[in-house]
Amino acid sequence: MLGAIIGDTVGSHYEFHNTKDYNFNLFAEPSCYTDDSVMTMAVACWLLKDKEHSYQGLEDIMVEFGNKCRCPMGGYGGGFRCWLFHPAALQPYEKGGIPYVSSTGRHPYGSWGNGSAMRVSAVGWFFDTLEETERVASISAAITHNHPEGIKGAQATAAAIFMASNGATKEEIKEYISSKYGYDLSKTWEYWHPIYRWESSCQGTVPQAMIAFLDSTDFEDAMRKAVSLGGDSDTLACITGGIAEAFYKKVPKYMADRTAQCIPSIFNQILDGVRAETPYGKLCTID
Repeated sequence: MLGAIIGDTVGSHYEFHNTKDYNFNLFAEPSCYTDDSVMTMAVACWLLKDKEHSYQGLEDIMVEFGNKCRCPMGGYGGGFRCWLFHPAALQPYEKGGIPYVSSTGRHPYGSWGNGSAMRVSAVGWFFDTLEETERVASISAAITHNHPEGIKGAQATAAAIFMASNGATKEEIKEYISSKYGYDLSKTWEYWHPIYRWESSCQGTVPQAMIAFLDSTDFEDAMRKAVSLGGDSDTLACITGGIAEAFYKKVPKYMADRTAQCIPSIFNQILDGVRAETPYGKLCTID
């Protein structure tokens, strides 16, 4: 959880000013949380408050967070911004995927964007089985991103976090994600680093974020590898950070302290709630 917020913050400066320098300044000014963190916290709040894991409950909380926690950096993608703030302007709902159209007129809009994967990290901590983790990850995505790739990106990310937090090896995580979701994780960070460019899709972001984790030696190394790929840097590092924290079981104190300087108090309250209700608090430390 905190790892995802740190990743978002570290990557925020470089989202529109990409770097290929592995030794980049981790907290270049200005660095702060973005929409990735806002919606990550919204999903976590939903899991804490809505034990039925309903679409309506998720919509209510996402809209509340979107209005109360205006992100100081970056911004929402066009389709999600319309869903969040201007639902009447959404195109007519095309049936398929989930049977969800709310009283506000909000409905999924077929997105395969990486927004579904960047907000899902909390789901990886809340459930006792991989099957339930993937089921709820699908709900968290499909309320907006009901394209198969949008759902797959969220499920794969949550599954990797669940497996990492439950002691799976990197090879086991790699094998499961590759075989279940069809992502090519065989290429290394060294392969992608010189050629990777901006990508907003799940299918063009989640595999690379996972490779940054798989090829890392610790949490900071994972952050450096994710951001220095270039591209959608805050989202890459947000996804990588959620998995890396679950695997390494700690984040560096200086990174946690710097991130804490800019996040709203409600974020810390939600993190405390997740620590109290899941294994997260016992497994992950700040060191």
